[in-house]
Amino acid sequence: MLHFFIDPFNAYGFMRRALAACFALSLSTAPLGVFLLLRRMSLVGDALSHAILPGVAIGYLISGMSLMAMGIGGFAAGLLVALLSGWVSSMTQLKEDATFAGFYLGSLALGVTLVSLRGSSVDLLHLLFGSILAVDINAIKFVGLIAGFTFLCLALLYRALVIEAFDVAFLRVNRQGYPRVIHGIFLALVVLNLVAGFQILGTLMSVGLMMLPAVAARCWSGHLPVILLIAAAIGLLSSWVGLMWSFYASLPAGPAIVLSASVIFFLSVLLGPRGGCALMLRRRRVLINEEKE
Repeated sequence: MLHFFIDPFNAYGFMRRALAACFALSLSTAPLGVFLLLRRMSLVGDALSHAILPGVAIGYLISGMSLMAMGIGGFAAGLLVALLSGWVSSMTQLKEDATFAGFYLGSLALGVTLVSLRGSSVDLLHLLFGSILAVDINAIKFVGLIAGFTFLCLALLYRALVIEAFDVAFLRVNRQGYPRVIHGIFLALVVLNLVAGFQILGTLMSVGLMMLPAVAARCWSGHLPVILLIAAAIGLLSSWVGLMWSFYASLPAGPAIVLSASVIFFLSVLLGPRGGCALMLRRRRVLINEEKE
């Protein structure tokens, strides 16, 4: 039985490289997904994953399938959309989620148009859905550097991120302008990790490893450190199971990983003791018993 879980990674180098890249990405993106969830910005990650496409497309048009060029272009495009959305929401009566929706839809359409100018449908599918089994050493180093940098930033800013997530008014009263800096750095980290994920899972799938483990972890605990650990563990498990699923069932690896995370999310919603259906049924049973008494 043990060979069933190990043989694909023991026998094939491309499976080991894909697993290493997914593990690094899971450890990096899952904590960011938790903080997005706490800030009620779950769909912002999805919006930014679409927003990086024009920059990735411009990098592709200039340098072909150059990881560095597409990464720089994607980061610049995502950061620009994040800054513009924040600026428009501060200057108008529109909420930030509404401005994100407007900008990311335009960015997605622009990115697809740019790729179609010189690329083929295969190139477009590669950018949208990734090619995880074609990950090379350079891509692993790229993802590893971003994961390490993200860990360092989260360690330095952990206290401020927690305070902003739960009591942003405290920061505004005590340190004017400080919340905007923290918010900007946080969004930059989100964009940076989505850029790391596009090479592996594509611009449309990369947000899956960011948000699904975070939402699933929230159903199992109410303590933030525990939620962060559970989210990272779910990301690692989803990567392992998804790659095995794709190997034995001949499925696309990226969607298989996200589907694995979706199954864990569904089970967490059903069985999780914190906010899951099991908790709601237990509370309803207690209320019924109290009414009978």
